[in-house]
Amino acid sequence: MDATKGANVPEVTAVVPGQWGPDRPIGIAVLGMGNVGSEVVRILRDHADDLQSRVGAPLTLRGVAVRSLDRDRGLPAELLTTDAEELVSRPDVDLVVEVIGGIDPARALILKALNAGKSVVTANKALLADYTGELAAAAERSRADLYFEAAVAGAIPVVRPLIQSLSGDRVNRVVGIVNGTTNFILSAMDETGAAYDETLAEATRLGYAEADPTADVEGYDAAAKAAILASLAFHTRVTAADVFRQGISTITSEDLETAAAVNCAVKLLAICERVPAGPGEPSPAEGGKERVSVRVYPALIPRKHPLAAVNGAFNAVVVEAENAGRLMFYGQGAGGAPTASAVLGDLVMAARNKFFGGRAPGESVYAALPIAPIGDTPTRYHVNLKVEDRPGVLARVAGEFANHGVSISTVRQEGHDDRARLVVVTHLATESALAETVAALSGMESVTSVTSVLRLEGTEE
Repeated sequence: MDATKGANVPEVTAVVPGQWGPDRPIGIAVLGMGNVGSEVVRILRDHADDLQSRVGAPLTLRGVAVRSLDRDRGLPAELLTTDAEELVSRPDVDLVVEVIGGIDPARALILKALNAGKSVVTANKALLADYTGELAAAAERSRADLYFEAAVAGAIPVVRPLIQSLSGDRVNRVVGIVNGTTNFILSAMDETGAAYDETLAEATRLGYAEADPTADVEGYDAAAKAAILASLAFHTRVTAADVFRQGISTITSEDLETAAAVNCAVKLLAICERVPAGPGEPSPAEGGKERVSVRVYPALIPRKHPLAAVNGAFNAVVVEAENAGRLMFYGQGAGGAPTASAVLGDLVMAARNKFFGGRAPGESVYAALPIAPIGDTPTRYHVNLKVEDRPGVLARVAGEFANHGVSISTVRQEGHDDRARLVVVTHLATESALAETVAALSGMESVTSVTSVLRLEGTEE
């Protein structure tokens, strides 16, 4: 007897491959021909046979949108256009690669492509950090793909592992060095003892820093990437505005010396993690929701931590999952060829989906966890103070920490003249409690100045 007879069995629809094949190429449009776009075009042309074998159909470059036609770009004139909108709209374009950056016109062009059912590969972290929801919704409506591996860490594969490889696990924390410019500057300051301004100038001369380095050195670039990582890791929509951000422009050579004295390095970290429910709220066990903390700031990390050894313009991301444990992804986080490698990886995936009739996973924001304010986030701190060198000062300073509920781990005093320096390392304390403590210390007569406050990450506490 057929056990399914009369039962409500859903109809199974076979996956039908698309219309592409050896005689029907998949048409590619590239928007932008800077460092990354040029490398994408080169790889498409130089490795056409290999790419066809991997996809099942040829990948044919239909056109490249550029700002100006005045320069010789090494391509036939008929492939170049200044009309990106017309290129995206062409019926022989099936996939769009966006590497122009910025919000506009990239946003409108990507939406136009997605709304027409054309899959998109982008490296645009600023756009994704604020508009992933809008772009994902457009992709969902038209059943197109939206890929963005290159938006977070250049050649380093971290987006796809979070979406696919760890989709059956629970990710608790993601922490990484995701900006090569700032890592180059901090590494150079650590190695040479040079001041920030001097090292920034050298980074600019070598091409590691832009003429206007604000997005990098003030943490905006890292914050956009942190928003993307947190959204993927915690199935919660996080935007750049949700990320607490501090840059490295106030870091001094004295900060690096202090870090070295306690066997630490200073790194600009992007930190995304689950934290407990807020004060007075029910715990997850009681039906309440845990929260997501996302922040970018310079921090001390012990030399034994794997991120402390990431120097120069390299990037690294550490993912901590409940069952997989700690995973580390390391490599070149920027540059034309490395970023183009990630773009081509996405392009092959999107093209395969076209060929076989499949589709990439869409946006996953089912958890919708609340964002924890930075004031509630517990961290350890490394506080430098200049104080009068006389009896009772240390006791009064320690008392001020205690008054605001900040527990001291260690205190080190340096100098024995009229002015001494105290280096205080705390146990875990909230940002708000530490801020109140620093404000109180700054008003003490015996405290000349609070010279720096740096967070301490990567310890067992």
